[in-house]
Amino acid sequence: MTARILVVDDVDTNIRLLQAKLSAEYFDVITATDGETALLKAVSEQPDLILLDVMMPGLDGFEVCRRLKVGSATRHIPVVMVTALDGREDRIRGLEAGADDFLAKPLDDLMLFARVRSLTQLKASIEELRKREESGRRMGLLEGSAFRQKSSGGRVLVVDDQTRQAEKIAAELSSDHRVTVMDDPERALTAARGPVDLIIINGVSETFDGLKLIAQIRSNAISRAAPVLAIVDVHERPRVVKALELGANDILARPIDPQELAARCRTLMRHKRYADSLRNKLDHSLEMAVTDPLTGLHNRRYLLGQLDPLVDHAGRGGTPASVLILDIDHFKSINDSFGHDAGDEVLVEFAVRLATNVRAVDLPCRYGGEEFVVIMPETRVEDAKIIADRIRAQVAGTPFMVMEGRESLNVTISIGVAATTGEGDSVEAVLKRADEALYEAKQGGRNRVIARAA
Repeated sequence: MTARILVVDDVDTNIRLLQAKLSAEYFDVITATDGETALLKAVSEQPDLILLDVMMPGLDGFEVCRRLKVGSATRHIPVVMVTALDGREDRIRGLEAGADDFLAKPLDDLMLFARVRSLTQLKASIEELRKREESGRRMGLLEGSAFRQKSSGGRVLVVDDQTRQAEKIAAELSSDHRVTVMDDPERALTAARGPVDLIIINGVSETFDGLKLIAQIRSNAISRAAPVLAIVDVHERPRVVKALELGANDILARPIDPQELAARCRTLMRHKRYADSLRNKLDHSLEMAVTDPLTGLHNRRYLLGQLDPLVDHAGRGGTPASVLILDIDHFKSINDSFGHDAGDEVLVEFAVRLATNVRAVDLPCRYGGEEFVVIMPETRVEDAKIIADRIRAQVAGTPFMVMEGRESLNVTISIGVAATTGEGDSVEAVLKRADEALYEAKQGGRNRVIARAA
């Protein structure tokens, strides 16, 4: 896959060299020669990855990275810091500033392109979630809220057959996370499908194939979202590249530096929490799109989507389904006499009674205003009429308490019942028959159930 890369370096030769290498691999390259310009272009251009030099006049790379990671418009963009510095302190400082990796000059082309491809794939998946979240926000299904980048309290699975190394990892991470250590890849694969926030795999294990385990985790729909940190021998370049190609989110060189381990884990945990936050918001927006906000029942859009396959099934010789349309009698007079707040209380209480007086397989929905619909799968019209009359009697038999219990209202409902008729039937036709039966119930004096078989 191609991607847009922002290269930031104050040395023109370095920029031209990186630009030539990346362009040869069909990446779209934009450039900046100082930190301030880099911050502006990160916001305006929204690159898929930023290759950021550390040593620059004015804002150095560490400060630029820190600002990128606290900005709402740029925190999701992966950053690889590129520098001639190769000291442990500088590497850890870069990771703690939020960098996703730290590459030393002169750049190893194999490692560079492996990291670029790995991180741009991560960015693409995050970007898709962000776009869906933004769609939900535009539709009014989501409220704006600041995302807190929590990177502690995670569940970490360590898969390592080297006891001393595994103990060292667990000792370093246990103060902030719940750590489980395993040396059996089969058990680890099962555990990876559970609630895990980070998986650390020894990629140079002697008793199991760490690369195969990474591939298995990524091929499973349940575990593929969990971030993977692979422990590697950096001198085995082909194996390191293969780990990244198979889906490792990050790599950690042996011998393990405890501070670097902690820093890389924090970065991966932040990515995981951010992606989880976006997915949860997406799930919430989808739920809101099919839920009536007042009663909590499903809405008309969801109802139509559920009724269509039932009508189709009945049309192909399957068991018929029935539909109830329920209307609260004289609801306008409730609003006129007691106010719309009292009317809303009646609607909410009616929704509760409706939901608790139908079967588990039935689907109660708010159709609009004071009208409700119940979809009843595999139900003949005579059976649906019995259930409808039970609902009607329960509503009429117990007054509704509104206005904080100060008013007791006697409420009744009218119900129209219809069932699918077989081949040639349609959702619209079923609902129309139920609506005609409801009209007949209203005309007949209300507080009654009328059923139409066809």
